[in-house]
Amino acid sequence: MADEFENSRKYNDKKSDEEGDMDVPKDVEEEEIGEHGLKKKIIKEGDGWETPLNGDEVEVHYVGSLLDGTRFDSSFDCEMPFKFKLGLGHVIQGWDDGIKTMKKGEKALLTIPPALAYGESGSPPTIPPNSTLQFEIELLSWTKVKDICKDGGILKTILTEGEGWQTPKDPDEVLVKYEARLEDGSLVTKSEEVEFIVKDGCFCPALARAVKTMKKGEKSLLTVKPQYAFGENGWEPASGNDGVVPPNTTLQITLELVSWKIVSEVTTDNKVSKKILKEGEGYDRPNDGAIVQVKLIGKLQDGTVFVNKGDNEAPFEFKIDEEQVIDGLDRGVKTMKKGEVAILTIHPEYAFGSNESHQESATVPANSTVNYDVELVSFEKEKDSWELTTPEKIETCGRKKEEGNTIFKKQKYERASKRYEKALSFIEYDSAFSEEEKQQAKVLKISCNLNNAACKLKLRDYKQVVKLCTKVLDADSKNVKALYRRAQAYIQLVDLDLAEMDIKKALEIDPDNRDVKFECKLLKEKVKEYNKKDAQFYGNIFAKMNKLERLSSANGARKQEAGPMTIDSKA
Repeated sequence: MADEFENSRKYNDKKSDEEGDMDVPKDVEEEEIGEHGLKKKIIKEGDGWETPLNGDEVEVHYVGSLLDGTRFDSSFDCEMPFKFKLGLGHVIQGWDDGIKTMKKGEKALLTIPPALAYGESGSPPTIPPNSTLQFEIELLSWTKVKDICKDGGILKTILTEGEGWQTPKDPDEVLVKYEARLEDGSLVTKSEEVEFIVKDGCFCPALARAVKTMKKGEKSLLTVKPQYAFGENGWEPASGNDGVVPPNTTLQITLELVSWKIVSEVTTDNKVSKKILKEGEGYDRPNDGAIVQVKLIGKLQDGTVFVNKGDNEAPFEFKIDEEQVIDGLDRGVKTMKKGEVAILTIHPEYAFGSNESHQESATVPANSTVNYDVELVSFEKEKDSWELTTPEKIETCGRKKEEGNTIFKKQKYERASKRYEKALSFIEYDSAFSEEEKQQAKVLKISCNLNNAACKLKLRDYKQVVKLCTKVLDADSKNVKALYRRAQAYIQLVDLDLAEMDIKKALEIDPDNRDVKFECKLLKEKVKEYNKKDAQFYGNIFAKMNKLERLSSANGARKQEAGPMTIDSKA
């Protein structure tokens, strides 16, 4: 720090009051900062509560003196404030530690011991060895600097604040402008507008990391250490218009986030994604059963258009979760807001699958990933349960159950299961129902849970089968179908005793039930099979034990012949 003072300032022993003579009130209480002897007296209180952080660029006026009052430096000599970045070792440690405790506009006297100043060496000719120093410092302002990687590798100073609160994520596609320079100001490269996916990065690693901290329209100055720039190798441009970055070079990069397109995953397996081109209105989105109006263009990966609906005509209308369009389009539109424009990328599993599909304008080959440009013009949501009267809830539950039955017959068991669960949601809370309505709801609950159990059997989710059938039996203990399906699940879970109990009870209620009799026969075969396996298993175990016993006896005899066994006395 002394070098900076000596190179940029003239030293005077005395200054006029206007230039900032040290004038500390006698009654101001002195406080100690830290454990190394740094002391501070507040001469003038600052504003607010915020104090600067490491990396922030602070602006101060100061006067420095020895304990005997000898002045050795002052910012007033240059008639301009002194600026530096806090906490990065650009000044003596006493300054870094003391200024971090100050508020904007605060003026304080710091008494700094040699260990936090210039130590045994001093700073000749103005500061003798082992000198305790006093600085009257006024904190004029500071610019917030964000330490992006928490290691000082990328420091960000905001030049222009951005809009809103959102910042880009790894999958998003950003549009930026940037200009990179060496520390001496030499231009390396300048780009007007560049678009890239955040996780893929651009130019050097710092851009991808920094842009994730920025808001739309924000412009920032990045101080980038070599490890986040080009490291030991440096950079040589492909074009003669750009400058060379030598090895181990720190860069100054001005970065502006012009805009970005949010990319999100619609499905958990990352096989349907959505890139937003234009934000929609409000917060509302379509629900299952909503009627939506859209404009859409379906394309193959090579850009071939295979369908175009609603562009030069009335919007295309369909109902969510009714299989009127491919699954990926159904799911994607369900995440959109009114007026939103997006690109949906849909893998074959959620598109046309392994079969060739002849569409309006072209054929979609088997196993094709497709893109849809979609605008959600408007939608009408299906009413939620709380919006319906009790008769409407019962009627809607019955309709959803029938829809589930239709889907079940098409062998789409997972979708059918969800439809039965949706049906039940309308009558789950029946406290406001009349007695007659409660009876109707009870019948529907039993039917939906039984049908859902049939779906779960097909999906081999046997634990859920047990739960659903138990719910039915809690409401109707003599329900043969519930006993039968729960017994099927118990057999698959190898809970054969519980399966036997359910089958016996079902046969007591309905002795001639062919399905239950068949399950009883299957159970007997399973019991025989497991008894046979058990006998074989335990037979093998006993055989191995006998063999080991014989070997153990033989080895014991040999060991006795060889001599007595010894133990480790240290054990």
